[in-house]
Amino acid sequence: MLLVFDVGNTETTIGLCDGDEVVARWRVTTDASRTPDEAFLLLRALLQASGVAPTMVKGAAIGSVVPAVTGPLSEASERLVGEPAVIVDARSKLPITLDVDEPLTVGADRIINTLAASRIHKCDCIVVDLGTATTFDCITGDGRFIGGVISPGLQMSAESLFRKTAKLTATELLPPERVIGRRTEECIRSGVVLGAADSIDGLVRRIKAEWPGRQVPLVLATGGLAPSFKPLCKELDLLEPDLTLRGLAMAHAMLR
Repeated sequence: MLLVFDVGNTETTIGLCDGDEVVARWRVTTDASRTPDEAFLLLRALLQASGVAPTMVKGAAIGSVVPAVTGPLSEASERLVGEPAVIVDARSKLPITLDVDEPLTVGADRIINTLAASRIHKCDCIVVDLGTATTFDCITGDGRFIGGVISPGLQMSAESLFRKTAKLTATELLPPERVIGRRTEECIRSGVVLGAADSIDGLVRRIKAEWPGRQVPLVLATGGLAPSFKPLCKELDLLEPDLTLRGLAMAHAMLR
């Protein structure tokens, strides 16, 4: 089995993979102050709580957009599995092409999504990754990343609203039952949640209008908020919650 780590700005998603299939997953807070010893104890506890002996794990792969976390996590996983972790970034020798002006600035998550989407679906794809930021990755069927869009994520937009308005208090961001709110928290939910959903649909339509070639891209939703937004967005075709984790498992097999 293989441990894979999708390190985001807010959360780190950890997957336990058998081949490129995810058999267990955990979400933990991304914490740059966590030491290698603390990370090791956390990983061992997660495995043991799921009934998995650490000796069953034979490797690890890390895709990180938080450099301060990458080193301690790599050290902890090497101690756990007995071999260095595979670090996936823009310099990794993967069978994909970063067809953009500044390829070395492309985030690890977008690289991994390119690999996974092109290998699994073998067609042009737009990957909408809903995390701290909402990213739109434009990927061709032959594994070319041709660019995309980065926009503020749901929580980021909400925190900005609450921080800059004196009388609006933090509200749990659940999908509203109706658009026209009759209480302040309902108004906030409509504006933030439905506003984000319509923004996703609108950007996907704009991307499709500029898409090179005649093929209509398949739109995949991934990331922690994807299950919540799939029912709210008309342009999201498939829910792929484990896309990045599966891509990390694929990258590990290729780079090892």
